[in-house]
Amino acid sequence: MNKLYVVGIGPGAYEKMTIEAANALNNSDVIIGYTVYVDLVKEHFSGKEFLTTPMKKEVDRCVMAFEEAMKGKTVSMICSGDAGVYGMSGLMYAIGVKYPEVELEIIPGVTAATGGAAVLGAPLIHDFCLISLSDLLTPWEKIEARLLNHFLAPETIMFQALFDA
Repeated sequence: MNKLYVVGIGPGAYEKMTIEAANALNNSDVIIGYTVYVDLVKEHFSGKEFLTTPMKKEVDRCVMAFEEAMKGKTVSMICSGDAGVYGMSGLMYAIGVKYPEVELEIIPGVTAATGGAAVLGAPLIHDFCLISLSDLLTPWEKIEARLLNHFLAPETIMFQALFDA
């Protein structure tokens, strides 16, 4: 079976990447991702083939990853933070139904929220809520409704991280 990892590379620094994530990338023939994220890992994984797409080409990137895996290559699709928290895993599962010959494995990473909290000295030790402000894959109207619902709730404090261009 063809192998495709979806790898959360953490908050950006190589040293913050999990061992499991680094192992998946070391075991891959091809590493695919958003151009900025590939640039973050390139120097640490020499000898790999690197393929990129710009922002707003997430679907194209996912299809590219499956097509490379169909060629018999071991592929890693990388995303920042955790692949399952505002990452690529949901989209990869959705597109993966067209590629039943490819085994998909999700490799979690350190989220921007937990990584940022650690750097800032503000641990998330009580209840907290994350709402993405990115409208790349979610309509703005839905994001706005979520914000209003949470801001109108009693005792709401929100920690936000923005990283869309």
